[in-house]
Order: sequence, then C-alpha cells, then structure tokens
Amino acid sequence: MIAAAPYLTDIFLSLAALFGLGVLHRTITSRDADDPINRRFLFGIRVTMLLFAGRALVGLTGGTGFRALILLGAALIPLAVILLAEGLLRRHAHPVVKLTVTLGTLVFAVLAFVPSGLHEAWWVWGLLVFQVAAFGAAGWMIGTRDRGSLSHAENRMAVRLGLSLVLLIPLVAADFLIVQVGLPVQVSPLAVLVLCWLAISLGRAQSGGAALVAFCVVVLAALLAGGFVSFLARFDFDAAVQAMAISLATILTATIYNDASALRAKARSLSLLRYLAEGGDDAVDFLRGLQAHPLVDGAVLVDAAALADLDGGVLVRVFAAAPVLRRASPPNLGGAEDDHIAHLFDRYAATHMILARQEPLLLIALSLPGLAASPVAEMELQAVQRMAVLLQRPE
Repeated sequence: MIAAAPYLTDIFLSLAALFGLGVLHRTITSRDADDPINRRFLFGIRVTMLLFAGRALVGLTGGTGFRALILLGAALIPLAVILLAEGLLRRHAHPVVKLTVTLGTLVFAVLAFVPSGLHEAWWVWGLLVFQVAAFGAAGWMIGTRDRGSLSHAENRMAVRLGLSLVLLIPLVAADFLIVQVGLPVQVSPLAVLVLCWLAISLGRAQSGGAALVAFCVVVLAALLAGGFVSFLARFDFDAAVQAMAISLATILTATIYNDASALRAKARSLSLLRYLAEGGDDAVDFLRGLQAHPLVDGAVLVDAAALADLDGGVLVRVFAAAPVLRRASPPNLGGAEDDHIAHLFDRYAATHMILARQEPLLLIALSLPGLAASPVAEMELQAVQRMAVLLQRPE
C-alpha cells in the first residue's frame, strides 16, 4: 500500500460526499426551494458541503488555511440539525437545547478562525460532545414526536432523519477519534451519502420497506466487492478498510445519481398531465400550447380543409372507433376505413393521429419515437384527447 493511500482515500470520500450533497441540493431546489422545510434542509446541506469542501481542499492543496472551512462547517451542523428537526416536527426544541446549541455554535464558529495551537487540546473533545449532544437532542425530538399531529409523509421523513442520525453519531465520533479508534480513513462521508439517498428516495413511488431492503442489498454488495478485492490482493486491515470505503462510496454515489435521475424522468413523464391540470379553458389555446410541449414537439393541427380530399363519413367512423390512432396498433375496421388510416399516417409521417374536435373535424398528427412511447405517455395522450374534445362541448 502506498504511503499516500489514507490521504487519497479521504479526498475521494470527501469528493463523493460533495457530489451526493450537490445532487440532493439540485433535487430539492428543482422542486420547491422556498418551502419552509426545504429552506432548512438546504441550509444543512450547504453547511455540510462547506465542511467537505474544506476537507477536499486541505487534502488536495495541503493548505492549512482551508481548515477554517472544516471547523466552521462542523460548528454549524448541530444548529442545522436542530432547525431541521423543529421544522419537520412542527415543534420547538426545549429552551435549554436551543440555548446550548446557539452558544455552542457561536463559540465554535469563532474558534474556527483562531490558530489551532491555542485551543487544540480541548477543541476536539468539546466539538465532539457538542455535535453528539445536538444529534442526540434531535433524535430525542424525533423519538418523542406526536405521530398523530404529522402526516404520513412527515412521519416517514422523520424516520429517515432518525436513521441518518443513528449512522451519523458513531461515524462522526469515529472521525474525531480516528487515532484512538485506529481507522485509516474518515468515515463520516459514508453516513452523509446514506442521508442523501434517504432524502432523495422519499420522492420515489417504491414503498419504504422495499426501498430500504433494496438499499441494504446495494450496500452489502459494495462491501462484499471491496472485501473480495482486498482478499484477492492480500491487503492488510488498513488497505481493506480503504478499499471497502471506496467501493461503498462509489456505489452510493451512483445510486444517488440514478435515483435523482429517475425522479427527474418521472417529473418529465408527468409533464403532460401537469399541462392538462394547469391549461386554460380555451380549446384553441390549449391545442396551440400542446404543440410546444416537449413530448409532442412538432405536433401538427390538421383541420377539415386539409382533409377535404378524404371521405368525412369514413373519418367519423374511424375516430369513433379509436379517438387515438396508433400506427403500431391501428383498429381493424376493414375496407375504406383501413385505407384512410394508412393514408393519414403516410401523409403526415405520424405515429399517432388524435381526434381533437368532432365538428368541424380537427386532428392532431404527431410522431412519437417507439422508445419514447411508454405506457404512461400513451395514457397521457389519451387524456389530452379527452380534454381537447371536452373543451369543445358547450356547457
């Protein structure tokens, strides 16, 4: 094992934690950055990013000046945790807890800019006790919460925060006592990555139990992979711990990014339904706005004049049978109806022909690639068709 391995591993873990926090920050701000709970959460994320940015900069540059960022972030984290717990549980912390956290934050924030030689003897122990006490107070608030006064989503998020604290307390303590414990790396970034996943996975449709089981499988697979590599390479204890930490951080980072991407994809897939919900009452404006929608970009409105060369009666029968025509699965009506369906698809190079208005006849022609034509997208197009027809009907 090279002599720089512990430092390189710490840098890697700090950068992985920064990446996970950045993905979580982007996920929250893309939803509703002004929500009161989200504002408190974002404050905690930014404070934690400050700490790990300081760690990464110290490791990459060797400059001790960046150590102030680490100390300042560490001093602000207890305040961020208590603020988040208060907002999430809709209750105030005990006045003694508030006073202690406020004074502790002020003292350690000031000490972050004092040369380390003047307070190093007691600073580590003091900050460790301060952080563990704040985490414990937040955990006590979560454990004694009035579950009936909170919604299911709020209770679910409280449980996730509690699970994060269960991991943070021992791993943060291990960072402070790294020499006494004998660990070759700082392991708190792993707890932060778990927190990021727990927060992002709240938006997934998967049930909490199934999500946690899937997550445990991923973590176990990462640890087994790191352990197996260590066995094959005959690593000593320190190198094996570093290999497993790197493996776990890599898998967690990929899982966080994948879950965040899945949330964004889900939001895009529901965008047509959102357009239906937020669209106006005017049918013409509704259809024109639909043309600019990303899922149906390039859709063409086909009016009665463009269909003058076709038999109107046949078209009425076609769209009475299938208001949304799909090239992949057209209705089998036979005779002139099948000829008209094939002609419409060929003329407009379309994959879908949608009935927007019955009298006078108005169609929507669009081309939706096969890979994009998911069941959700198909259902959204049917909803659009129904909305367009309903808007044409007099009250």
